[in-house]
Amino acid sequence: MVLAGGEGRRLWPLTAERAKPAVPIGGRYRLIDFVLSNLVNSGLLKIKVLTQYKSDSLNTHIARGWRLPAMLDLYVEVVPAQQRMGKEWFRGSADAMYQSLNIITDEDPDLVAVFGGDHLYKMDVAQMIDFHLDKQADVTVAAIPVPAHEASAFGVIETSADGEILSFTEKPDHPREIPGRPGWALASMGNYVFSTPTLIAELERDQGEDGAHDFGRNILPSVVRKRRAFVYDFSKNEVPGMGEGERGYWRDVGTIDAYWRANLDLVQVQPVFDLYNPRWPIRTYTKPLPPAKFVFAGGRGEEGGHARMGIATDSLVSEGCIISGGRIDRTVLSPGVRINSYSHVEESILMDDVQIGRRAKVRRAILDKGVDVPADAEIGYDVEADRRRFHVSDEGIVVVPKDARIAP
Repeated sequence: MVLAGGEGRRLWPLTAERAKPAVPIGGRYRLIDFVLSNLVNSGLLKIKVLTQYKSDSLNTHIARGWRLPAMLDLYVEVVPAQQRMGKEWFRGSADAMYQSLNIITDEDPDLVAVFGGDHLYKMDVAQMIDFHLDKQADVTVAAIPVPAHEASAFGVIETSADGEILSFTEKPDHPREIPGRPGWALASMGNYVFSTPTLIAELERDQGEDGAHDFGRNILPSVVRKRRAFVYDFSKNEVPGMGEGERGYWRDVGTIDAYWRANLDLVQVQPVFDLYNPRWPIRTYTKPLPPAKFVFAGGRGEEGGHARMGIATDSLVSEGCIISGGRIDRTVLSPGVRINSYSHVEESILMDDVQIGRRAKVRRAILDKGVDVPADAEIGYDVEADRRRFHVSDEGIVVVPKDARIAP
């Protein structure tokens, strides 16, 4: 079960017209592709995706790109909010599961993996399930150490020496540090493996109580108090073909700045998160587009000291892009982007069908789908001027919303 109904308010305006798991990343992927790829690569081939907030593009992406053979009773299927239990929409992640209990009871599985739909990582989930079975646990929570000053954004776990969870506190003001490791706290990744009877019993109990109806705030603290709950050390997970530097890589791209940094992680010469591992492919759906094209080899005109040359350095360039006499550095291009002559784009993320006009300059920016930057425009060079027109993050990343037409 993949929880993909999140609104993602901290990623606004990228989530103004789409659910957070549908936000594009790495040029040709969506956030949802990473958890689905992990599950499929791990051999988990019966997957339900719970959606709610502005889910049309997410539903379309999954329907077109994630088809498993129905003849073998395998599937990746979207489950929208259905108001099965009343007239209310999902009130929290646990309520979303409760309102979809028929999915679990119809399949009658021994275990249910409940994973978030909006994080960037690779994980062999089968190893976590083996750990869960070895411990005879009622619930197992995947976790990773994070700096204590960042831990207030996560569920924080305290464990015994053998990994049994002693306490689970959702987004505490003062996170408990890991014993013997000052400055670090053990954070939940939002990925759980439940025994089915435990999950059903806890969801039913939660419905009879007031609260947020949330896994982190309501379900897990209750399980920890009454049942066998263990933590799974994500840093020990072994993915085939993974380099040692990639071990333990997990990113919550919950803010604009975190999202921008995660994309730029991908363009490093030796990226910490490697998209090029054929033994653990990240699967997705894209339109049938032609290969990327780079045109003009220089010597065919010069303006402002810049040769007319299509060039990309330390960048990801998706299919259908045309680098027509412009330059990009440390930039991620989604399908269908066009970079026109004498323009320069650096440290930026350009989504589908963005157009960069002649002599335009863009840096440290995120341009959403369909943005048209006119000739001679500048974005990211005068943050105060940009702030009057667009959203600017705490770290100065300029975000231009979908289909914006920028005045010359």
